[in-house]
Amino acid sequence: MNKIEHLVLHGVAIKKYAEPDSISEIIALPSETVEKVVESTTARGQIVSVGGKVTLSPAGKLILANGYSRFYADIRANEEFINAYERFEKINVELKALITAWQVRPIGGATIANDHSDKGYDDKIIDRLGELHERAEQVLAALSDVLPRMQVYRDKLMTALERAEDGAIEWVSDAKIESYHTLWFELHEDLLCMLGHERQE
Repeated sequence: MNKIEHLVLHGVAIKKYAEPDSISEIIALPSETVEKVVESTTARGQIVSVGGKVTLSPAGKLILANGYSRFYADIRANEEFINAYERFEKINVELKALITAWQVRPIGGATIANDHSDKGYDDKIIDRLGELHERAEQVLAALSDVLPRMQVYRDKLMTALERAEDGAIEWVSDAKIESYHTLWFELHEDLLCMLGHERQE
C-alpha cells in the first residue's frame, strides 16, 4: 500500500460511512483520485461500498492501522505538531463541557435535556463557543503549518460557527450535518490516528 492509498483509507475511517466526495474534502485529494483508490481497494476487499457510500472492511481496518507508524513517522517526530496537538487536547476538554451544557441544563436542581426554547441560554453557549474557537484557531493554524490538509478543518469549523451565530443552531452539534461538534470530533479522530493515541472517554 502506498501513501495515497493509506490516506484514502484514513479518510474513510474518519468519515466512518460516507460518499467519496466528502472523503476527498477531508483529506484534500481530488475526487477523481479518491474514486480510483476506492475502486481498487474495494476490489481488494479493504473497502465495502453500499448505496454509494463506503466504509472499511475488517481487513481494511487492519491494513490501515498497520500503516500509521510508517506513513506518519515524520508527524510523530515533529515538535511543532505535537505541541499544537497537546494544546488541542486542553481545548478539547473545554469543548466537551460546552457541548454537555448545550445538550442538557440544570433546572430546579435537576439536569434536563435542553429543548432550546430559551434563546438567551443558547446564545450564551454559542458566545462561549466563539471564544473557544478564537483559541482553537491558533492551534489549527499551527497544525496546518505542518500538515496543510488540516486547513480544511479550520475552514469548515469557522463556517459551522458562523452559521450557528447567525441563528441556525443545528450547526452547533447536529450529527447529521458538518456541525461544529461533528467536525471537531472528526478532527480529534484524525489527530489520534496519525499520532497513534487512544481516545480518552
